[in-house]
Amino acid sequence: MTNTTRIKRNYQLIKFQKLVIVSILIGFLSSFLGVVLKKITEHYEEIFFNQASINPFFFVVFPVFGLSIIYFLREYLFKKKENKGIKEIFESTNTKSKNLPSYKIPSHFINGLLTVVFGGSTGIEVSTVVASATIGSVAQRKENVFRQYKTELICAGVAAGVTALFGSPIAGILFAVEVISRKVTRAFIVSNVIAVSIAYGLITILKEEPLFAVSITTWHIKAIPYFILLGILAGLNSVYLTRCVLFFKSQFSKINTHYYKILIGSAVLSIALYIFPQLYGEGYHAIKTIFGNSNEIPLTLTLALTFVGLLLLKPIVTSITLASGGDGGVFAPSLFIGAFLGLLVASILNTFFNAGVIPVNFMIIGMAAVLSASIHAPFTAIFLVCGLTNDYTLFIPLLAVCLLSKYTAKMIYPYTVYTFSPSMAN
Repeated sequence: MTNTTRIKRNYQLIKFQKLVIVSILIGFLSSFLGVVLKKITEHYEEIFFNQASINPFFFVVFPVFGLSIIYFLREYLFKKKENKGIKEIFESTNTKSKNLPSYKIPSHFINGLLTVVFGGSTGIEVSTVVASATIGSVAQRKENVFRQYKTELICAGVAAGVTALFGSPIAGILFAVEVISRKVTRAFIVSNVIAVSIAYGLITILKEEPLFAVSITTWHIKAIPYFILLGILAGLNSVYLTRCVLFFKSQFSKINTHYYKILIGSAVLSIALYIFPQLYGEGYHAIKTIFGNSNEIPLTLTLALTFVGLLLLKPIVTSITLASGGDGGVFAPSLFIGAFLGLLVASILNTFFNAGVIPVNFMIIGMAAVLSASIHAPFTAIFLVCGLTNDYTLFIPLLAVCLLSKYTAKMIYPYTVYTFSPSMAN
């Protein structure tokens, strides 16, 4: 073996060792951030929501207060710099010169927390994803040897953050592939597998329970035509969500005085929360409630109208939350819409057509189907929802329905909130 060959091998070994070490660090920091943000948000969202439930006046106060605090933080602490969500990650991975600045970590952490706790109808998932991606971005800038692994290390942070939130390492890696990277290299496999392993190890040590405690026993072949119907409806609902977000962001961007945006946004949000408290924050409290009572709820006209109202209003209040300055994305809203859509479809089928379908199955499949269509990432949606329930009984129908909902949505409208840019509208 020549000296040149030996030096080259040693250099490759050192580079690999450093990649392993930095992946471990990114995995721990990103997952720790995700767990802390999830725990704090769950704790204070429950407290604030309970207070608002007792005294509905807080449904008026909380949104305007939360959006105002976020505005002043952006104005004076974060130097008037807007948060663009996942598009910031695309801008960084698509160019060598543009990086995610370190202030994105506290900015998204704090603003995501404040948005949800004070009733903003979105979730902390995108806030976690961007903050954890920034951890990977900062790490790759620390040594020249990591510059070529920019996308891989950003994806490692993202994958670890998603794993921490949803308890599924596979969903973390798939989200990084389907949405962020769209390609897989050896460095990607090494860094992301290590990062999600560390993240999964952390949530195992902390004994994190699945978000939804659901008992799934079986599914029936006779339900396949109804699953197909649910997949098509999920695709339509996801397009409605996407178009709402893009429309309201476009309309609010025409308002020059930012505090007018806050006043308009909080007014709409307050009215919606007063009428439908289920829209408060992430909405997981409402999903847990209907999971627990899905087999006992008889479908009445009032209940059907409530479900329809939630399906129509959720995309609007989510869009207005984001357009008026809130921090978040379409993960939690998609899961919320999917759960209520699935329960509505199952209830109609059982009440009027005596179909004998299992409502819980339709709720779970609906959640995955709407998410799949909203972000055009069916495999992420499947494993993410399976991670949320810690059950893979419905894997086959989930696979079919998620693919169907995605392609239904793409046929109607080819963009997501992540891939659309204003220039495409011209």
